Amino acid sequence: MQLDGSLSWLALALTPGLAARLSARVLRRFDSPDGVFRASLADLESCHLPGQVAQAVVKKEAFKRAEKELAGVRKIAGCSLLNWTEPEYPQALLQIYDPPVLLYVRGDPQVLNLPSVSIVGTRRPTLYGTQMAQRLGHDLAARGLVIISGLARGIDAIGHQGAMDAHGRAIGVLGTGIDVCYPKENKKLYEKVLERGAIISEFPLRSHPAPENFPVRNRIVAGIPLGVVVVEGAQYSGSLITARLAMEFGREVFGVPGNATQPVSFAPNQLIKQGAKLVTCAEDVIEELPTPVRAALVQAEQPEAEQRNLLAAASLNGSEKKLYELLSAEEAVPIDDIVERSGLNSSEVLATLFDLEMKGIIRQLPGKQFSKVLL
Repeated sequence: MQLDGSLSWLALALTPGLAARLSARVLRRFDSPDGVFRASLADLESCHLPGQVAQAVVKKEAFKRAEKELAGVRKIAGCSLLNWTEPEYPQALLQIYDPPVLLYVRGDPQVLNLPSVSIVGTRRPTLYGTQMAQRLGHDLAARGLVIISGLARGIDAIGHQGAMDAHGRAIGVLGTGIDVCYPKENKKLYEKVLERGAIISEFPLRSHPAPENFPVRNRIVAGIPLGVVVVEGAQYSGSLITARLAMEFGREVFGVPGNATQPVSFAPNQLIKQGAKLVTCAEDVIEELPTPVRAALVQAEQPEAEQRNLLAAASLNGSEKKLYELLSAEEAVPIDDIVERSGLNSSEVLATLFDLEMKGIIRQLPGKQFSKVLL
């Protein structure tokens, strides 16, 4: 989008009290932001706008802020703005009842209309949830699907990392301004997703992670893709909200079954009870996608996970191989046990584990525990 043509769209998006649903209502009534700002107070109030909001529109109060915002967007490398009228705007979002008036986009906007699947879940996954999110992100991306998440810590980030390991494409949907990376530990992942896809947000620059932003963000995570995969999530989790939104929007919903005694298994297990497709591998997702999408996906040409892990181990040096063989994909091993069983000193163990982690074949879990990654 040419930024010079963005001012009235930005002003509409930045008008206080004019949330996405009200913005959609007035845009559909008056055809364009310019039409909205030309409308009379009576016409605006006839759209059930609160009096204060209608007054702000008539007085064009948001234009000064919009000019300042536009200047800020111009300073961010590769940042553009997309409104409803542009072909790069995610067309699937236009089908929901409250699409964002404007999207801030960094990266490649072309990915926004490619076939995609969202992977969402808890910020505190179990080892099983971690492995499933990584494997699904990897295998779905390897088949050509774009992987979407909210770039949160936990399952969101792990699903995206799986996609990056497969050299796939991804979309990160922020609950902050496009210039704010949250959580900060995902900065490297943010940059990788930027290289391989796009980062998007509907929030103004410098917006920080307010709790109320994330349910708003989740409707985009639910609205763009063909379907949403829930890996783990508690009873009142954001992932359950995202899945229910996806159902409302007519998207496919998938659940990875979990241990019934674990609180984080509530969301996927409940969704499966309610009719979500049970998922244990990427093919379970793919077979539910529309026929033209399935036909266009690349064929899987990957050996079995065990064979891939053996190939990875063959390229390691002596100490790397020793530590790698001490680890398991099924159960995390504490650092003290690794030091004791390896016969190496703690400094050498930590340095070698770091090298293995950088190669993407092991993962560090909370409490200084380590496990193999299923490649």
